[in-house]
Amino acid sequence: MKRAKHIYGSTARPRLSVYKGLRNIYAQVIDDDKGITLVSASTLEKTIKKGSLSIELAKQVGLLIAQRAKEKQITHVVFDRRDKKYHGRIKAVADGAREGGLIF
Repeated sequence: MKRAKHIYGSTARPRLSVYKGLRNIYAQVIDDDKGITLVSASTLEKTIKKGSLSIELAKQVGLLIAQRAKEKQITHVVFDRRDKKYHGRIKAVADGAREGGLIF
């Protein structure tokens, strides 16, 4: 049984949404008040080093999203993992984002 839980990001604390597909992982920082994506990163980008383990790739996505968020003066976010468990690649993205300077 799934719980109905809605994470909402504001202008002061946007939402860091993580989506894990079969081959790639995507992260977005979203302002739900305005309905816009502020920054995004994924394993499809050329700046992500290919050939690594999927956990390492996910951590690189976390570091990249944190770097891009800091460029737009975003330091505090709300972490939205959707219905995924907090382990593996989802945890690696969160660890990378925290290591990059995001606070959540």
